[in-house]
Parts: sequence; structure tokens; C-alpha cells
Amino acid sequence: MQLSPTMQKYILHWGEMGTRWGVNRTVSQIHALLFLANRPLHAEEISETLGVARSNVSTSLKELQGWGLVKIQHLPQDRRDHFVAHQEVWDIFRTVLEERKRRELDPTLSVLRECSLEAENDPELETATREKMDRVLVFLEMLMQAYADFKHLPPQTLQRFLKMGGKVAKLFGSDDTPAL
Repeated sequence: MQLSPTMQKYILHWGEMGTRWGVNRTVSQIHALLFLANRPLHAEEISETLGVARSNVSTSLKELQGWGLVKIQHLPQDRRDHFVAHQEVWDIFRTVLEERKRRELDPTLSVLRECSLEAENDPELETATREKMDRVLVFLEMLMQAYADFKHLPPQTLQRFLKMGGKVAKLFGSDDTPAL
């Protein structure tokens, strides 16, 4: 597949952003390529297009499938697996958010809850330290409840909600300004 200069820039930047988010650069670049492609691509084509080793492509595709961002598509008269990425931006966002929650936040919440219970019987733990731990737990539980409340809303509703953000902030005011 021939990439335009703009596609190359997009894919390279997506790889850079992936590394900042804790995702392997090649995984991110392959995801960007499949997102931008207007047809399914097989692993050899991905490897040639990005100049990445075939084994790295295979590993990256498995990871993307594990995240639910890429799926296999079979084409008539071609025995190879071809790959496509979800094309709806809101679906991609939800999938990534749900996976990060499952992999990172859920285990963290479990440990914080355990620490909260253990803190009740820890005579060496200072009250101020326990209060800090509790504030983090309350914050994350509130964040997860908000996520649960919003995750099933249709994209159109979420878009309207996000566009209202500035208006809602003005309505409630900031810590520096009084509410209306």
C-alpha cells in the first residue's frame, strides 16, 4: 500500500502518541494504518507498508485483536487473514477506555479497597495518611461511577454533553468564582 505524506505523518504521530500512552509504537502505527486504510490489509502488506518485521506485525495484530480494536476479515479466493480496524471513532474510544479501565483501574480499585479495610486495623498508620488513601479511593470510585453512568449513552448524546462542557462549568462556577 502506498502511503501519502499526510498518511505517513498521521501514522508516525499515532505511534509516538501510543508510546506516551504506554502502548507499543508498532502496535499504534498498525492501528493507525488499518484505521486509515479503505480496505482490509494482510500482514505482509502491513509489514511492507510500515517497514516492520513480519513477526512484529503478527504480535502487534494479536495485541490489537486482544484490545478489540482490530478484527480478521476473510476475502474470497485469498487464504490469508486480512485485518480491519473499527472505523467509528466513538467505538474506538469506548473500547480503549473500557480496556484501560479493566486492565488498570479495576485492579487499582481492588487494591485501594483492600488497603482501606486493612487500614482500619493498622496501628502504625497515621490518621492523615489513611485520610489521603481514602480520598484517592473515593475519587476513583466516583470517577468509575460517572463512567458507568455515561458509557452506554449514544455518541450523539455524548457529543451534546461534551459541547455543553463550558456552559456547565460556567453554571457551576469554578473554585475562584461564585456560582450564578
